[in-house]
Amino acid sequence: MASRGRRGGVPAREDEPRREERTEQQSPAPQGPVLPPPPPVDYGVFMQGLVQAMQTQAHTQAALQAQLEAQTARLMLLGTSS
Repeated sequence: MASRGRRGGVPAREDEPRREERTEQQSPAPQGPVLPPPPPVDYGVFMQGLVQAMQTQAHTQAALQAQLEAQTARLMLLGTSS
């Protein structure tokens, strides 16, 4: 029956904060003005922007890959010509 916990008037250890002290240490109330809720999100517009960003990223990645391959081919040609 020793696994029951601290009920029955068993004092807390000194290094353990009491339950009352723990409740005071919870996060404080937010400071400053209370902001209104954000406007509703138009998920269709959001998804269009997301698709456009992904396409732009794919095009940029393809262009950088082509540029890297061209530079590598040039370096290979320079290395073999000497």
